[in-house]
Amino acid sequence: MSLLQVSQLTASYGVSQALFGVDLDISAGEVVALMGRNGMGKSTTVKAICRMIASTGTLRFAGRDLLDLPSHKTARLGIGLVPEGRRCFGDLTVIENLQAASRPGPWDLARVSQLFPRLGERTRQGARSLSGGEQQMLAIGRALMTNPRLLILDEATEGLAPLIRQEIWAAIGQLKTETDMAILLIDKSVKELAQVSERAVILERGATVWSGRMTDLTPDISQKYVGV
Repeated sequence: MSLLQVSQLTASYGVSQALFGVDLDISAGEVVALMGRNGMGKSTTVKAICRMIASTGTLRFAGRDLLDLPSHKTARLGIGLVPEGRRCFGDLTVIENLQAASRPGPWDLARVSQLFPRLGERTRQGARSLSGGEQQMLAIGRALMTNPRLLILDEATEGLAPLIRQEIWAAIGQLKTETDMAILLIDKSVKELAQVSERAVILERGATVWSGRMTDLTPDISQKYVGV
C-alpha cells in the first residue's frame, strides 16, 4: 500500500483553476521526481498535499484522508516540507531554527549536523547571515527535525553554486540509502533526478501526463514535457 496516494487532484486559486487531475503515489523508502516545466502545477500540487490550498479528489497519507485536515495536522502525520525559497526564520540562529521544528525521533541536532557539517559549525549564527546554500541546508535540516515519513523538496538546489548543489544532491542520496523515508523531489535537473529517483511523474497544465520508472523516461519524453 502506498504511503501517499493522490488521485484526480484538482485545486484553484480563487476562480482560476490550477490543477485539473494530478495522479501520483509514493511508497515508504521510495524517491519520486515530480517534473514539468515552470507553471505546470508542481508547487501547487505540493501546497495541496501539505494542505496549504483547498483541493478536491483523493488525497491520502498513511491511510488518512487529508482533504479536511489543516496544514499543521498534516505535518504532524509525518509530512516534512522544504519549501521553494527556503523561508528560514532570519531572526533566529541555526540551532533555534532547528529546535523550533523538532519532534521526537531519530533526527536530532547531532544527526542533522552529521548530514550537513556546515550547520554544525554555525549553530549560534543567525540564519539571515548564512549564504544561500547554507540556508538551503538549514531548510532541509529543519524539515528533517520534524522526523517525517515523507520529505518533500521543492526546488532544493535552485540558484545555488555548483559545489553546494553537489553537497545537497549527495545528502539526498544519503537519505535514500540510509533511511526508509519517502522523498518527493521537484527540480529542473533531469540528470541529478535520474541518479536518485526510482520513478517520475510529469505534469503538464495541471494534470499528470506521464508516469513511470526513470529508466523509461526517454529523451523524447523529457524534451516534450520538461525541456525548454
